[in-house]
Amino acid sequence: MSFYCPRLCIVGSGLIGGSLALALKKAGRVGEVVGAGRNEATLQRAQELGIIDRHVTDIAEAARGADIVVLSVPLLAMRQVFEQLAPVLRPGMVLTDVGSAKTSVIEDARAVLGQKSRQFVPGHPIAGTEKSGPDAAFAGLFEGRKVILTPLSDNDAGDVARIRAMWRIAGAEVEGMTALHHDHVLAATSHLPHLLAFALVESLARMEERHEVFRYAAGGFRDFTRIAASDPTMWRDIALANAAEIKGMLKRYQKDLDHLYALLDQGDGEALHALFNRARQAREGLKL
Repeated sequence: MSFYCPRLCIVGSGLIGGSLALALKKAGRVGEVVGAGRNEATLQRAQELGIIDRHVTDIAEAARGADIVVLSVPLLAMRQVFEQLAPVLRPGMVLTDVGSAKTSVIEDARAVLGQKSRQFVPGHPIAGTEKSGPDAAFAGLFEGRKVILTPLSDNDAGDVARIRAMWRIAGAEVEGMTALHHDHVLAATSHLPHLLAFALVESLARMEERHEVFRYAAGGFRDFTRIAASDPTMWRDIALANAAEIKGMLKRYQKDLDHLYALLDQGDGEALHALFNRARQAREGLKL
C-alpha cells in the first residue's frame, strides 16, 4: 500500500512519537506534522528540533483536520485524550497509539468513543531506549524493530492497512495479534524485566553500604539495570494497566527464585550448573 499522510498529529512528541515523525519526514511520506500536549516547553523543543512543524496545547484543536492521530502518552492518560478527541473525530480520520498494554487502551476507546472506536487501530512499537523526551528522538529508532498491531473486530481493513504501511515506512516489521495475547507476551518479555530492574536498583539503594555497592558495580549490573533509568510515569501506568498479567509473571518468577534459593541452600552445584547451562543455551538461541 502506498502511504502518504497530508497532516499527522502527534499527541506526545517524545522518544516514540518524535522518532515516528522524524522517520516519516525523512522518507518524505508526511506533509504537516502537528504536535499536541500539555507541556509547552516540550512542544517548543520538539518544534526547534524539526520533529513537528507547529504545536497546539489544545489536543482537540491540534487534531482538527488531521488524517492520522498518533497517541504517544502514558497509558493512564489515554482515556482523557480520547475524550478530547471525540468531538473532532471526523470520518476518514484514523487514530492509533503506541501503548505497551493494549486491553486497557481498547477499553478506554470503546467507553469514550462508542461506535467511533472503529476508527482506532491499536499498536505497539517494540522499540525504545531508557531515554525520553524530544531530544532522545531519532529517525532510525524503528529500523528492523517489530511493531504489533492489535486491530479491533470492527476496524476498517483500509484503516488497518494504512497504519501498517505507516510503520513499514518507518522501517519496522509489522505483526498482528489479539490484545489479550499481546498483553500476556509483553508482560513476560518487557514488563517483568523492567519491574525487576527497578526493584533491584531500589533495593540496593536502600543498603547501608550502597555507595560501595554501586562504586564497584560491573558490566553485568550496568546492562541489567539500564532500563531502570526509564520514565517512571510511563512504567507506573504500564504496571497498573497490565497488572493482572504482570502479577502472574511475578508469581511464576518468584517460584523460580525460591528454587534457586533452595539450590544455593543445599549447595547443589550440579543442579546450579544445569540451570545456568539451560539458560545460556536458551539465550544463545535468541536472535536479539
